[in-house]
Amino acid sequence: MGERDFIGLVDGVHQLVRAPIVLVWDRLNTHVSRRMRKFVAEREWLTVFLLPAYSPDLNPVEWVWAHVKRSLANLAVMALDRLEVLVRNRLKRLQYRSHTLDGFIAGTGLTLDDQASP
Repeated sequence: MGERDFIGLVDGVHQLVRAPIVLVWDRLNTHVSRRMRKFVAEREWLTVFLLPAYSPDLNPVEWVWAHVKRSLANLAVMALDRLEVLVRNRLKRLQYRSHTLDGFIAGTGLTLDDQASP
């Protein structure tokens, strides 16, 4: 995904949820570019926290994927589309388990007290 894709996604989600958005981003070049810094600065409803350089253990998304992969560990799937359905199902279930998602953030040892802009 490029900058344009991220901008479209974040703006689209904001229009859909009509609420402030908090992003925890790694330092992918498209997350910290000049264009992206401008994008973040122009949207008061958007808060961005940057992870330190190469820190998968601090990225809650890594915990999410590890959780999903563990739930699929002993499955034998014959078709890729069936695997996709299973992954989507697992992610959808997590959406409604805020305590589990909070645990992924807590597991990083990070707090969301200080805002860092890209």
